[in-house]
This record gives sequence, C-alpha cells and structure tokens, in this order.
Amino acid sequence: MCDGESILKKTSGRSAEQEPAVLDPGELGAFVDGFLQRRDVFLQTSRQHGSPLYVIEEDVLRERAARFTKTFRGVLPDVRVYYAMKSNNHPAIARTLVQAGLGLDVSSGLELRVALDSGAKDIVFSGPGKTDEELNLAIENRDRATLLIDSFGELQRLGGLAAKKGASIRAGVRLTTHDGLWRKFGIPLAELPRFLNVAAGSDCVCIRGLQFHTSWNLDPGKQVEFIARLGNTLSKMTPDQRAMIEFIDIGGGFWPAQGEWLQSAGTAESRTADAVMPRSVPALCHYNHPATTIEDFADDIALAVRTHLFPHVSCRICAEPGRWLCNDAMHLLLTVVDKKAEDLVITDAGTNAIGWERFETDYFPVINLSRPGRTERKCFVLGSLCTPHDVWGYAYWGEGIQPGDVLLIPTQGAYTYSLRQEFIKPLPAVVAITGPTAIRGLMT
Repeated sequence: MCDGESILKKTSGRSAEQEPAVLDPGELGAFVDGFLQRRDVFLQTSRQHGSPLYVIEEDVLRERAARFTKTFRGVLPDVRVYYAMKSNNHPAIARTLVQAGLGLDVSSGLELRVALDSGAKDIVFSGPGKTDEELNLAIENRDRATLLIDSFGELQRLGGLAAKKGASIRAGVRLTTHDGLWRKFGIPLAELPRFLNVAAGSDCVCIRGLQFHTSWNLDPGKQVEFIARLGNTLSKMTPDQRAMIEFIDIGGGFWPAQGEWLQSAGTAESRTADAVMPRSVPALCHYNHPATTIEDFADDIALAVRTHLFPHVSCRICAEPGRWLCNDAMHLLLTVVDKKAEDLVITDAGTNAIGWERFETDYFPVINLSRPGRTERKCFVLGSLCTPHDVWGYAYWGEGIQPGDVLLIPTQGAYTYSLRQEFIKPLPAVVAITGPTAIRGLMT
C-alpha cells in the first residue's frame, strides 16, 4: 500500500507546492494491458533486429498530428502546427510528421539541416545565441524558413548578414515569458514596441510575427496568462505596429494527457539521498501529476486568443508541440543479461540510451514481454553501465524474470532519444513499426 495516500491531493497543474496524486491502479493496469495485447509485435521486432532497440510507431505519430491539428482548427480560424524537433530529433520522426502535413520547429543549424533534408517546406527557427553560420543558413533557405529573432543584437547581425547577400528575410521575434534563467530566451514584452520600431528601419529583415513559449504545461494556465499580458501590450501599440503581425506562435510545452508519472522518490516529501538511491527495493507506490486533455487546452487557449488578441490583430495562430506528439510514439526494448538475486537483474542497455537518470524519479512500467503478467513485482531492474545511477525501474510487470527475457519500456519518445549519450556502452539501433504488425528495417 502507498504511504501518505490520504494527504495527497489531485491537481490540474504542477507547482513547487503541489504534491501529485497516487496513480490510479486501474489506469496503470489498462496502460500496461494495452502493450501486453501487442507483445507479439514487439517480440518479433526484437527477434528480427536484436536488442537493445528503439522502436518508432509511425501510426501513433500520424494519429497525434491529425488529432492536434483537427482539435485546434476546430476552435480557431487559422492554425499552423510545427513539430518541435528538439523533443526527438530522429529524422524519421520529422519526415513522418512533415508527410502528415506539419511544419517543423528547429532550434539550431544542425536541426535546420535535418529539417531541410526531411522535405519540410515550412520551418520556424528559434533559439538563443544563433551563430552567424546559422543565420546565414536561414537566409539561404528563406523560402522555407522563418527566423524567430531572440534579441536586439541578433536583429542587427541578421540585418547585416542579409544585406551582404542582398536578401530580404521573413522573421518574427521571441518574447520572454519568465524571470530568472528563462530570461535567456527572447526580449521582454515591454520592449516589443521598441523592437518593432527598430526592425521597421531594416531593409532586409521583415518582421511578420511574434512567438512565446511556456514549458511543462500540464494545463493551459501559463499560456492563457501570457496571452492576456500580450493582449494588453497589443492594445497600447500603434496601428502600424499591429499591422506587422501576421502570426502569433504560442509555442509548445503541451503535456500528454496521461500526466507525469513519478516514483515515490520523485515526490517532494521523498527527495532524500536514500530515496533516490535506495538500499532496498522501494514499495510499489506510484504518483501522478494529471494533465489536461488537448481538447481542453484548445478550448481555453482559443477563448484567450479571441478575448485578448483578436480585438487588436487579425493573424494566424501557430503552435509548436513536441512532447505531446512524440512521447507515445517511441519505446525501448531491452534484454535481461544477468540475474544477480531474486530482486536484482541487469539488462543489456544502459540509461545512456535516454541521456539522463530519469527513472530514479520518473515512473514508467517495465513490462516483461517474455513472461507476461498483470502483476507488478518488486525488483531492481538496472542497466549495464558502470554507475549505480543506471536505473530502469524498481519493479517489473510479469510472471517472473530470467536472463534472456525481453523487456519493454513504453512511451520513451520525448526528451530521451535526443538526449542519448555515447557513454561506455553502444546506443540502441532504431526500427520503425507501421500498422499493427508490419515491421520496417533498421534506420540510422
């Protein structure tokens, strides 16, 4: 049983003061069962391509793209959706989403080159500290890329570089949404009128829109709050300044509806050294910061846009979902290589495959596909790296566990593959699944 269940309260958004709810066992069981029903597909993939393995489900990407686009276009008159490549930078994911009708949001010259190679015709390029080389790449591909300027200094450099090429580039400006470290992104909202005045004097940079971004959005509260602030600023600007705005990009940060699942060590009450690196297997207790559905996100954001923005500007609304699109579309397959005790096994993959020690605090079920079962059993499931922080989980779902068993870590599509590291052990290969049973070849 979970300790402290009575004092945990279900919340609609995450903050430093809020504790998560105990994860509903029925919800968790249904989630695991969905993967057990398809275990033969994953086992066949592992037999055909080996282990460890990243598995991309292209149909999930297409379904997410269609749902997000349809949902927002159902409540706003003109919407354009861009996939944020930083959340998972595998080229096959970008290509699949471009083919599904999305644009791409990139944050570096490296990502811009991948986006261009993917066939994308509509790209937004944001991010701080762009180099001259990156700015020149955007200028050279100005027919396909809109550059989101991050500062007054970047505006000046971009104008100079464009002038040297005799080019005119379409651009927007990013607005800062937070204090502290978030000040590295964009310009303060209060500086927007001055920025537009300065940009209007450039012959080579054509400002056509605005962008802002809030992160870790379990609900639309932060997005709605900034839209209201932006509307207040727009109301005080001149007609000529407002006429420059053809698009407003509301960024991304949308959280998948299942919420944020945590180990007990991920709660504020349990963040101690022993909780993060337990001496014995922790209790089977999982928690959840619940998230809003994308339909509710769209309804609240659309109401805020109509209330605060459209009285002052008539423009396209853009969004840059990343995590929401790709989170459920990639999984990891591992194999048990050693059983050191009844409560400790070692797998053939290390957490360098996901780039950080997320499973000391984040929770995702470890599903034994070889010995399937609907019971979760306590066990240290650890990777093969030479570090004690190499943790996949503190339990597995199944009827026993032995060397040679194939394990599935589901829904690892967001901020795992793009953070992978060449550390000690090789990285997994990548394979794509299309349809309920079709398996494609290995991908680079």
